[in-house]
Amino acid sequence: MTITTRRNTEIRVEGRLIRVARLELDKYEFLDDPEPVIHDLRTAGVRIDLFTFLQRISDTSPRYDYPMEWDNLAVLPVSSFDHWWKNQIRSYARNRARQAVKKGVVIREVPFDDALVRGIWAIYNECRIRQGSRFRHYGRDINWVRQHAGTFLDRSIFIGAFAEDRLIGFIKLVTDEARSQACTMHILSMVRHREKAPTNALIAHAVQCCADRGIQYLVYQNFAYGNKPPDGLSRFKEVNGFQRVDLPRYYVPLTALGRVALSLRLHHRFVDILPEALASRARECRRICYERIYPSAAEIS
Repeated sequence: MTITTRRNTEIRVEGRLIRVARLELDKYEFLDDPEPVIHDLRTAGVRIDLFTFLQRISDTSPRYDYPMEWDNLAVLPVSSFDHWWKNQIRSYARNRARQAVKKGVVIREVPFDDALVRGIWAIYNECRIRQGSRFRHYGRDINWVRQHAGTFLDRSIFIGAFAEDRLIGFIKLVTDEARSQACTMHILSMVRHREKAPTNALIAHAVQCCADRGIQYLVYQNFAYGNKPPDGLSRFKEVNGFQRVDLPRYYVPLTALGRVALSLRLHHRFVDILPEALASRARECRRICYERIYPSAAEIS
């Protein structure tokens, strides 16, 4: 559910037992003065137990007296493309980006139109299993894809990777209001074309786009998730120059239930507080189950 405060701030409310609110563009938008928004949520007429918000990337020291936990983002400081290419990435990522060009991959910014929507739909429906789990966008119809991909268009930059004029990968970047940072809202490539390294080439073009626009930070979502150890995705971020930046995340209880939930850590997903040994075993069992249920999908993934 999404509500709009009296000060025109869009807030997303999630959860059934514990209802947690956050900015609709959490990680993309920030609050320099959270108190007016908190006041509006207290009087919104909707039960909200906790409100959470993240501090800006450029301001990593805690500023507020609200209950706080440390969160993290994968952040790439952008000055120029040449600086990133020569000094911030590892040789492996550089060679992969070159490999994409040698194999005929063409990268360019694209408008949000029917051709892009059809291409995204084809990528979403290529493979039902990705990284050992069910891909939640598999099987969606094209109208859902158009609505899902078409959010926040006034702040979005779409970059496509093409092989023989066919879309094989894309990035959707969303900027903050000040256009000081751009965050990857979607980034995905076709598994069958992974030897062409389209995702590496997409990252390179995203850096170029940020440098051309004077955007200071490129953000690739979180660097780490809960207790999960480094995996292929975190290593991909690291070799492409992204760094872990720890930021204060505040949790403001708005009800008695919110205060209890915060004290008992019930505002976290169960998987995030599960001991890593058990979580790792559960992920492996999930992978084996999916390979048995969807053997053809397991082969392509």
